[in-house]
Formats: sequence, structure tokens, C-alpha cells
Amino acid sequence: YIFRAYYGLPPMNRADGTPINAVFGFTNMLVKLIEDYNDDRMIVIFDAARENFRNKIYPNYKANRGEAPDDLIPQFPLIRECVKSFNIPQLEMEGYEADDLIATFSKLAKEKDDETIIVSSDKDLMQLVDKKVTMLDPMKNKKIEIKDVEDKFGVKPEKVIYIQALTGDKVDNIPGAPGI
Repeated sequence: YIFRAYYGLPPMNRADGTPINAVFGFTNMLVKLIEDYNDDRMIVIFDAARENFRNKIYPNYKANRGEAPDDLIPQFPLIRECVKSFNIPQLEMEGYEADDLIATFSKLAKEKDDETIIVSSDKDLMQLVDKKVTMLDPMKNKKIEIKDVEDKFGVKPEKVIYIQALTGDKVDNIPGAPGI
């Protein structure tokens, strides 16, 4: 949502010239989630860096993506500071993507029979949806459940990984099987 906020809002700067449009947009999204869900078990998970274990398996993984814009980079620590000011735990782990940590937390919550809401529109996370795990696309204010995943992919959530392996993913620079 940092990138969505950055690209979705016009440039904004503090009095000292520091860009803040992504900070402003991200904070607004976070405030809405807090107001709508008011749950003390909320956590914000960040990607630690572009390089992770997937790059060792497939060196071209996300190689099609450019670097973060120069005026976005100084906003990252401000966003982390914002999350901290709301007393919301935040996590990132070197060598892993946020998706990996989200999947781990979802699995741990499921083992405790807790319901989980993943706030994202990332189709990669749709494989986690089940009776206890739903997604929320806050841009569309749409809940994503098992039926929604089946409608999108034509298979149950646990099979999404196979569809993606066959078809590939242009966004992540994964080619998929030829002819699929």
C-alpha cells in the first residue's frame, strides 16, 4: 500500500521539503483499518529488501522491476515511524518477503482456530484463503472469500499455487509453462 499511496496521490512535501504523499496515503489507509476493525491483534508486515531466497532459486525473479523512486525512499522510515506511533507491531525479516511472513502468521492463527483477515489485494496471497482466512482489498472495500478465489482462478484457493506455476506471473517476472 506504500506504492499505491505514492502513485495514487500527487506529490506532497513537508515544510522542510521531505516528500510525504506516500506517508499521508498509507496513514489514511491505516486509520481506516483501525476505525473499521479496532483489533489489538493487528500487525503491519513490510518487505525487508528486494533480494530474498527466491532470487537464489530463480535469479530473474522480479528482475523486471525498477528501483523505488528517489522521492519515495525517504518516506519508508516515516511510514515505519507512523505505524509505531499507533502502537501497532511491525515486522520484516531479511531474506523473506512480506507474503512469506503473512502466510506464516495465517498458519499460526489457524492452528489456534483464530480468524485472520489479510489486508491486501495481492493475488499471490489468495492461496491462503479458507474458512478461517479471508482477505480484504481496502481499495475496493471488498472481502475476498473462497468463492471469490474460485471465481477468479477457477479452482479452490489451495490449488492457486498450481495455476500460478503453470501460467506464470508477469508482475514477478515468472515465465510459466510454455503454451499455457
